[in-house]
Amino acid sequence: MKTDVLIIGTGPAGIFTALELLKKGSQKKIVMVEKGLPIERRHCPKEKTRRCVDCRPHCNITTGFSGAGAFSDGKLSLSYEVGGDLPNLVGAELVQETIHYADSIYLEFGADEKIEGINNSAEVKEIRKNAIKAGLKLVDCPIRHLGTERAQAIYLAIQNLLLSRGVEIYFEHACNELIIQDGKCLGARIEGRSGSFECLAGHTIVATGRRGSEWLEHQCAQYDIAHQPGTVDIGVRVEVRNEVMEFVNRVLYESKLIGYPQPFKNKVRTFCQNPGGFVSQENYDNHLAVVNGHSYKERKSNNTNLAILCSHNFSVPFNQPIAYAQKVGELTNMLGDGHILVQRFGDILDGKRTWQKELSQSNVVPTLPDAVAGDITAAMPYRAMTNIINFIQAADIVVPGFAAPETLLYSPELKFYSNKIKLDDDLDTNVSGLHCLGDSSGWTRGLMMASVMGVLMARKILAE
Repeated sequence: MKTDVLIIGTGPAGIFTALELLKKGSQKKIVMVEKGLPIERRHCPKEKTRRCVDCRPHCNITTGFSGAGAFSDGKLSLSYEVGGDLPNLVGAELVQETIHYADSIYLEFGADEKIEGINNSAEVKEIRKNAIKAGLKLVDCPIRHLGTERAQAIYLAIQNLLLSRGVEIYFEHACNELIIQDGKCLGARIEGRSGSFECLAGHTIVATGRRGSEWLEHQCAQYDIAHQPGTVDIGVRVEVRNEVMEFVNRVLYESKLIGYPQPFKNKVRTFCQNPGGFVSQENYDNHLAVVNGHSYKERKSNNTNLAILCSHNFSVPFNQPIAYAQKVGELTNMLGDGHILVQRFGDILDGKRTWQKELSQSNVVPTLPDAVAGDITAAMPYRAMTNIINFIQAADIVVPGFAAPETLLYSPELKFYSNKIKLDDDLDTNVSGLHCLGDSSGWTRGLMMASVMGVLMARKILAE
């Protein structure tokens, strides 16, 4: 098979590359390869079983058209200051302009017009003042909340448009390896339900998301694709009653706090805040279960959940940050017999594990019903655990009650985007014809910034 543009992965980066090419009238042939299912066939059986059944061959929450975005809470961060390091590569002004453009496309496909986190200047100042007292930085960012159910409808409409406009999407097909000869990428070897074949392309775009970051790391090592080990985020998913977060939820919807707690001074931050949301589980190909969270537009719980992530930067001779995070996750899964672990914050401070009976007596009822009560400190590295404890206690100054004894901590929360591909401002790698986009590239984090990177990629192709 031959094509002009081959896109590996159908997350937001790949989607917006294809969409922008079509919107600008390109006649180039576009082929997309996705090892998961089309969005209308992506269903998590846990809604009925109440327990993760470890779907094979792939977890429907993380794999399929739109990637993990279809089952996330669907938050679009509308500031260049949130979402990774892309502004350092192409410039903050261009990124902000493209955010507005990509946002208009989401609106075109049915996104809610309401923007959270604006028009509360006096109340934002109060939150920021308390953050300063706590030694934390508040990054207030306008948020457009799609909601899990609306995100699925939006991405379904985009998927159907791409198919109707002639984009070939090979679902249930995986890229085994890239085809690279003499410093040039010629395409990729694909395998799936229709058999194995080579797809040759003028432009090969890898946009495999966090789930594909380990595969991309192996390709980089095999073909000398220039990259460097980057940051790996290890943390927990925190869950409290909505009453604790009520003020911050109303004013900001998502409070992005950053701190560098003593004694290690690693960067620790909040991420993916879900008012009235639900804690969820994601499974990776190596049977690794990790925790996440999402929220719906209509269906609400009594709790708010958010991630607290501790960033680790490794130096020589170590160059396997993804494997390091996986080992932490595997050890935690072992303690939970393959399930997510949950522990009360007060029990951590008391040096004891949490028992299921104690959870049932708490004001905070876990929204992940099959999480196993236990001791996450038995698996979490000391440095990360110390940072997380100190950050939670600092955040209690901003949000009184956040560090309550019954606050729930779920583990492992891991972010696999640590392998940063070396790119120039044309989004080219050191291998001719090969481009890497989105979270797997190490340059973006989240739906909006990955979408922006896809738009910019399409414009680079069209400018040739």
